[in-house]
Amino acid sequence: MSATEETAIRGQIEKVIDGLRAKDLDALREPYASDVVSFDVEPPLQHVGIEAKLANWARVFQVFETVDYELRELTLAIGGDVAFGHAFGRLSGTMKNGVTTAGMWVRVTYGLRRIDGTWRIAHDQVSVPLDILSGNGMVDLEP
Repeated sequence: MSATEETAIRGQIEKVIDGLRAKDLDALREPYASDVVSFDVEPPLQHVGIEAKLANWARVFQVFETVDYELRELTLAIGGDVAFGHAFGRLSGTMKNGVTTAGMWVRVTYGLRRIDGTWRIAHDQVSVPLDILSGNGMVDLEP
């Protein structure tokens, strides 16, 4: 894995974080592939295409007055024009009703492709562990 490639990929993921903090949908568009497939925590099972992904983030901005996003333990594997990464992420901030939330830690997986020389997020998945006996997501875990 080349340090240059890893730096480029980390930069794209950092653009997502910066775009969230700025609540800037135009900035969020750039790091994603136009045909991105997202398995987010909210329905439906998948969101296909950049417009669907941006609509997800727009819903976050409708709820939050200020947004923060923290990413921990990002690990990458890169081969050719494809890369894979996983980390823990937490969305937090102040909601429009004035309530501040620390958010919850989720598991984040990224699939990236190099498209026309630029790394783009082609797939992301966000999940929480499931307590099989109760059927409830475990949203109080921390990395």
